[in-house]
Amino acid sequence: MKFFVDTADTDAIAELNALGMVDGVTTNPSLILKSGRDILEVTKEICDMVSGPVSAEVIALDAESMIAEGRKLAEIAENIAVKVPLTWDGLKACKVLTDEGKMVNVTLCFSANQALLAAKAGATFISPFIGRLDDLNMDGLELIADIREIYDNYGFETNILAASIRSANHMSECAKIGADVATAPPGVIKAMANHVLTDKGLDQFVKDAKQAGIKIV
Repeated sequence: MKFFVDTADTDAIAELNALGMVDGVTTNPSLILKSGRDILEVTKEICDMVSGPVSAEVIALDAESMIAEGRKLAEIAENIAVKVPLTWDGLKACKVLTDEGKMVNVTLCFSANQALLAAKAGATFISPFIGRLDDLNMDGLELIADIREIYDNYGFETNILAASIRSANHMSECAKIGADVATAPPGVIKAMANHVLTDKGLDQFVKDAKQAGIKIV
């Protein structure tokens, strides 16, 4: 499973990228706002930093304007994936931009039917939102499994990009289900390294090393 980092924080991206933990980046208007930077400027910096897809989201709601914005965003770099919402107009924009050879990430997916439509429209990525479904006492991971089954049944090439990841457990569960990609905040990716027994074992090793007077350098 590929890891995308869900942030516009270039320092956080650089840290994870240096460890080989970044296969791509996803951004959205909320993350751009949090960065406090111009969307074109920060997106270009991210694209220069990573070799994988960088999702940049349109803000228009009608298909014609989405297409215009998508073309503008795609000019930033070759690895831009234009992010459009899963609406009827978003699907129209997806079809046009895909036919033009651009990568398209269809976002805000909350049902298998929506994912099926996105695949038919030629989406490069479909972004089901796990955490937001969990917030409504619905099973976000079950949606990932449903989409995986449908795509495998018919050979759709659209990548399942699990989004709205809230925990390290979400990451491992998505990997078991077969999501192609999971996009998560930097803190969630780093939290995957944590385990209470690792901490406990390390604490004991350190105590024993001090007691034995062990020195390596």
